[in-house]
Amino acid sequence: MKSILKIGHRGAKGHIAENTLESIQKALELEVDAIEIDVHRCNSGEIVVIHDFTLDRTTNGSGEVAKRAWEELKSLKVEENFRIPLLTEVLDLIEGKCSINIELKGLNTSTGTSEIIQDYIEKGSWKYQDFIVSSFQKNELFQMRQLDEKVPLGILSKASVSEAIELGKLLNAQAIHPSLGIITRDSVQNSHQAGFKVNVWTVNEPDDISRMNDFGVDGIISDFPDRLL
Repeated sequence: MKSILKIGHRGAKGHIAENTLESIQKALELEVDAIEIDVHRCNSGEIVVIHDFTLDRTTNGSGEVAKRAWEELKSLKVEENFRIPLLTEVLDLIEGKCSINIELKGLNTSTGTSEIIQDYIEKGSWKYQDFIVSSFQKNELFQMRQLDEKVPLGILSKASVSEAIELGKLLNAQAIHPSLGIITRDSVQNSHQAGFKVNVWTVNEPDDISRMNDFGVDGIISDFPDRLL
């Protein structure tokens, strides 16, 4: 039986505040194969790790991430004890320990993210196969592919696996990333037949984890990576 990748969702979101260095460190301690994070481009140009387009849910700040400078963002508190990290800080933390799934959550994130990926590969500390870049933003994925033909892409979908497969073919993607709510045994088989790996999100309950194992997915993205076999 093939080994299924254990992927920590926003670090280890079920244990420590999402998308923080501490949550990512926890995921590493739980021996994940990969970590999934979300990125936005802030007003001063840095690529920052945060899920929402706004600051209100996860920090003591308010307003749009894209309209705030890094100097302001780095002083905010996430759940009182943590802070928003830069993408480069995350890469430095996990270097050599696991791979990373970078979701381009915000607009205008592809260029800065591509530059960072290329820089880390050129420094010799990372390889292309250590990365997968995913997004719901089609324009960002097409831009990323235009900027770099080699970076592995993942097609996120919460509506249709078949449409994700077609988009994946256009982008020469490596993987399909369907939500748990739309995945079927047949859609996994169809994805594999089309040449794509399947990494499913977000899978937390034991029955769902068992079902995904039975379906033969390639990776499981979970808030509780310690629950994954």
